[in-house]
Amino acid sequence: MLSFVRVHLVPALKLYLLGFKVLLTQLFSKSFRLPVMPRQDGKVVIVTGGARGIGYEVVRLMVGLGAHVIIGGRDEQEGPAAVKRILREHRQAKVEFKKLDLASLQSIRDFVVSFKERKLPLNILVNNAGVMLVPEGRTVDGFEQHFGVNYLGHFLLTWLLLDILKDCGKCGFFSRVVNVSSSAHRIGEIRLNNLNICQYYSAHAAYCNSKLAQVLFSSYLHQELQGGGFSVSSCAVDPGMVDTALYRHLWTPLWLPLSIIAHLLFRTPEEGAAPVLHAALSPALEGECGGGYWASGHKEMTTPPTHDPQLQHSLWETSLHLLGLQ
Repeated sequence: MLSFVRVHLVPALKLYLLGFKVLLTQLFSKSFRLPVMPRQDGKVVIVTGGARGIGYEVVRLMVGLGAHVIIGGRDEQEGPAAVKRILREHRQAKVEFKKLDLASLQSIRDFVVSFKERKLPLNILVNNAGVMLVPEGRTVDGFEQHFGVNYLGHFLLTWLLLDILKDCGKCGFFSRVVNVSSSAHRIGEIRLNNLNICQYYSAHAAYCNSKLAQVLFSSYLHQELQGGGFSVSSCAVDPGMVDTALYRHLWTPLWLPLSIIAHLLFRTPEEGAAPVLHAALSPALEGECGGGYWASGHKEMTTPPTHDPQLQHSLWETSLHLLGLQ
C-alpha cells in the first residue's frame, strides 16, 4: 500500500497540484500577445508535431511570414490534412509534411537523410511534439515512451541536424533550436541509472522527468554552442496550459470535467503558440539572449537541478551512449 502511494499517488498529486497552481496564475495574468515579427522569406523551419494544436498554429503563422515549413509527424493522414488547411488560408505557402516518428530512431534518421538530400538550409528547429501520461509502454527501440519521444527522439533529431543549423547561422542570423517544454519539469527527477523507469512505473512521474531532461538538454546545448562560437541558440519554452489533445490520457474520472474546464479556462492553441513563436523569431533573442527558459515572452528562473552542470553533462553523455553517438 505504501509503495503504491509513493510510486503512483504522490507523483499524480504533485502534477495535478502544480497544474492547478499554473491555471490560477494564467487566470489572473494577461495572456502573452505576440508582437509583430519580421518576415521570414527564404528561411526553412522544421516543426515536429505541427499537424495540430500548438504546433499547427506555429506552422500557420510561420508560413504566413514567408517561411518554408516542414511538418514532421507520424500520422500520414493528419499531416497532409493540416497542409491542405494551411494552403487554403495561404495559397502561396511553402509548407509540406514528412513522416517522422519520434518513437523510432530509424524513422528519425530516415527523416534527416531525406532532408539533407535536398540540400536545403535549416534556420529554425521547433521540437514541439510530445506525449503525456500515456500508458506504460516502450518505443520501437525499447525506451520508456515519455523519455523516448519527448526527450531522446528530439535529442537525436537535433544532434543530426546541428551541422546544417551551424552552417546557416554563419550568415548573420542565429539559427535557433526551440524546445517546447512544460512547468512539469519543476517536479521531475533525473536518475541516470533508471532513465527508462524499469521498476515502479508512474506515467505522471515519467512525463515530468522527460520534461526536466528536455530543459537540461536545452540549457547544455546552448552553452556548448556559445562556447564553440557557433551562431546557434537553444532555449526551452513553456506555452502554459493549452486546450489541446495532450491531456486525453488523464485519469478517466478527471477527463470529462477537465475537457470542459480546458475549453473554458485554458489557453487556446494560438495563445500557446505565441511564446514559442517569440522564442523562434524575435530579433531581441539573438545569440546569448536566446538561451534559457521562457514563458509568456519572459525569461524565467527554473529549479536548481536544471542549473546543475554535472547533471547536465552526465545526462548529455548518457544520452549519446544510449543513441550510439559515441
